[in-house]
Amino acid sequence: MMASGLAGLGYQIVWTQQCALWLGHESAAVLAVVTAFFGGLALGALLMGPRIERSGHAVRWYAACEVVIAAWGLVLLVVMAPFSTWLLNLTGVQPTPLWQWWLAFSGTFLLLLPATAAMGATLPAMERVTSQMHVGQRSIAALYASNTFGAVLGVLGATFWLVPELGLMRTAIVCVALNVLCAGAALLVFSAHGEPPSDPARSALPVAHGARGTLLRLAMAGLLGIGYEVLVVRVLSQVAEDTVYTFAMLLAVYLVGTALGAAAYQRWLARAVDADRLADRLLSALAMACLLGTASLWAAEWLQAWVLQAGGGEGMALAIGAEAVLALMAFGLPTLVMGALFSHLSASARAAGVSFGRALGVNTLAAALAPPLFGVLLAPMLGPKLVLLGIASAYLLLGTRRAWLTPWVWTPAVAALAMTIWAPPLAFITVPEGGHVVSYRDGVMAAVSVVEDAEGVARLRINNRQQEGSTSSRLVDARQALLPLLLHPSPQRALFLGLGTGVTSRSAAQDPRLQVDVVELLPEVIEASQHFKRVFDGEGPAPPINVMAADARRYVRASHQTYDVIVSDNFQPARSGSGALYTVEHFRAVRERLAEGGVFCQWLPLHQLDLATLRSIVKSFTTVYPGAWAILASNSLETPVIGLVGRADGGGFDPALLRQRLAASQMPIPPAAFGIEDEFALLGSMVAGPKALAHFAGEAAANTDDVPVVTYRAPRITYAPDSLPRDRLIALLNELSVMPEEVFDAAADQAWSDRMAAYWAARTQFIVAGRAVRPAGNVQDMLSQVREPLLSVLRTSPYFRPAYDPLLRMAGALSAGGDVPAGRALLTELARVQPDRPEAAQALAQMPDARP
Repeated sequence: MMASGLAGLGYQIVWTQQCALWLGHESAAVLAVVTAFFGGLALGALLMGPRIERSGHAVRWYAACEVVIAAWGLVLLVVMAPFSTWLLNLTGVQPTPLWQWWLAFSGTFLLLLPATAAMGATLPAMERVTSQMHVGQRSIAALYASNTFGAVLGVLGATFWLVPELGLMRTAIVCVALNVLCAGAALLVFSAHGEPPSDPARSALPVAHGARGTLLRLAMAGLLGIGYEVLVVRVLSQVAEDTVYTFAMLLAVYLVGTALGAAAYQRWLARAVDADRLADRLLSALAMACLLGTASLWAAEWLQAWVLQAGGGEGMALAIGAEAVLALMAFGLPTLVMGALFSHLSASARAAGVSFGRALGVNTLAAALAPPLFGVLLAPMLGPKLVLLGIASAYLLLGTRRAWLTPWVWTPAVAALAMTIWAPPLAFITVPEGGHVVSYRDGVMAAVSVVEDAEGVARLRINNRQQEGSTSSRLVDARQALLPLLLHPSPQRALFLGLGTGVTSRSAAQDPRLQVDVVELLPEVIEASQHFKRVFDGEGPAPPINVMAADARRYVRASHQTYDVIVSDNFQPARSGSGALYTVEHFRAVRERLAEGGVFCQWLPLHQLDLATLRSIVKSFTTVYPGAWAILASNSLETPVIGLVGRADGGGFDPALLRQRLAASQMPIPPAAFGIEDEFALLGSMVAGPKALAHFAGEAAANTDDVPVVTYRAPRITYAPDSLPRDRLIALLNELSVMPEEVFDAAADQAWSDRMAAYWAARTQFIVAGRAVRPAGNVQDMLSQVREPLLSVLRTSPYFRPAYDPLLRMAGALSAGGDVPAGRALLTELARVQPDRPEAAQALAQMPDARP
């Protein structure tokens, strides 16, 4: 049973990730998979449980179920892809939530049904097999505990070893082998002991009085238990890192507690005389345990910080351990009692004439309803706090009337009422000193807020994590739209995957000739983006964009619309689900959406990426776009963002066309205002050509749907940063290079190529010099740090404006501050280094004692 549980959770990990690839990560799709999985388990227990109970060949039933699971696991390796394509086409580009949920649930339910139904029957079959070993009362607790402990091993083994090392398909094959071994071992071991006699008349025996009440309790226990899990995971995602490892630890702790509870029941409580009184005590204890677990959530941030500090504050193991402590505080006591309660109710149902298969089926069927009920309906409507307190109170309502006359019930009831009245909402929002919360929305998948600091700068937060962009970062946000758009000679339609604040896509929409479509996963983010329209105040109405609430990956695969330019946001690769947006298969699907000559740009947050993970992403991208280039969104050292650029036709760029493109811009604010004044500034963002990217990727493993390298590797730097973003950027630039002939369609003028090469060298020199710059209290101190490094950059390329402009501003500040000689000396040097620019000479001419 332990091996069977290991395989079962291994399958669940694999199939959930595989289904998400084609269903998408919308709330309807994610929760539908969980519901379908539980639904199949329930159906198997309900339909086959009674037949197994009457059969005299329970061992054969068990072995057959394991073989069916193994066989269907192999079948899915073949049919999953074509079935998913068919269902994806049936779903459409923008389905209604009801239609998407129905297709996701029914499609997944049918696809997994042979295996999940057989899984649901294995535990009743093994209980029937081992019933002959019980001298007295039959009990499921020991088998349930063993099966659940195996599930813990399945979660941890699949997440920390099997999937990262073997991939999804080969992990499924390992699970298939376990099923076959379980079937063979059962036939070998139990055939020697004989089988329990058949009992054809058992299902016809009258069910004892009170059986319906016991079944109702079993159903509610399944519903409330999974509901509690869904909500706690939802709340802790605002505190923990929300990676694949976070979910694994939360689920593992939940399962460990349940298994220990079942084992404790078998050891100390199984022979209780008064079954109803024990049930009342367990229900009251579970209500109080849920209240204590809920209370721990308010202290989650403090507890996590304390664990990290106590452990030294460094290391991935410590960070994951801190998340495990959070899970233990929230799940430990509740799941311990849940395991004991399920075991006791199952024993009570058997004493009342109800087969274990029916008891398990009722419990699991109700559990299948929990994700949509609590995750989709109640949590967004009432908030996690009220729903969690409601779950604890609901356990009390399942007790008998006599229980309400005891302190066992009144104590948790009063505690729940007090927490309802006085406890704050379960919302985690980091507000800077002097700042305030502009908006907050608790959605199905995430909590989304907009926070303003004391200076009025608004920032978007998802699950209390600050996202890229703000009302003060217009320059960088706009460049992430303009750079790829200006690389296309005449774009008519553009697609942005990811909305965020909306500043990037709305900056693109300022071009009156461009139609902009945007795909955003979270409806709450679409709503919150309205607060960032003020960035465009003074420029007329905010540019119109067509925003669609959908999963970016699913939209690209389902849509037939083509685009001249596609820009993919710099999604945090460590977050759950984001790694699927960096796979070979996704990049290939994007290529199919590009029109002739189309340009695709995938932005990557280097400040959230280690170089090893970046190599895998580059490998994946260049597999689809072998002629790709890399560009920098800006010269920022703290939040460097690198873009991978590919063309549908694999061609290069024509400098003359780019010059015409810039000159013909109809945007109300010209590209020059964003540092793109000419074709040199545009192409100057290039940091790598095809040869350098291929060399950088080297032998790194490509990130694919089957081997999700990024999903499992990217969290490492999130948990335990081993370097600063500026150091990673400079290390990357040292490995990359770009040559003019790799960028241009035709041979460029030699002088022009030399000028471009000098510009690229100056850019790298500028970034490296910035690493040594420290905050300064006045202009003189700053100038003493940057004067010679920036002048040296200008000597490499006089046309590198990011070095020219700050020196020009400092010269003006010196003069305005009374140090006219220092200002004049700096302007004189600037005019000498770059005589083609008039600003320094004009400033000299306007100085009070300037001479002709």
